[in-house]
Amino acid sequence: MSILYLMIPMGVMIVVGAAWAFLWAVNNGQFDDLDSPAWRILLDDDTRPPPVGGVDPAPTGSEQGREGGAG
Repeated sequence: MSILYLMIPMGVMIVVGAAWAFLWAVNNGQFDDLDSPAWRILLDDDTRPPPVGGVDPAPTGSEQGREGGAG
């Protein structure tokens, strides 16, 4: 029975600590946008990296027509 005098206050302290951590996270914006970071990795970049050493690697399909290729 005397263990209840120890366990009940410890349980209350854990609940108060968890509530404080949750409220801190909400107030600091941790739950504002949960979807964008997960989708951002799946999106393609629209820009190509600059050519290395000034030489453009093999052109892509859309660039071949502008360089005088067949088409």
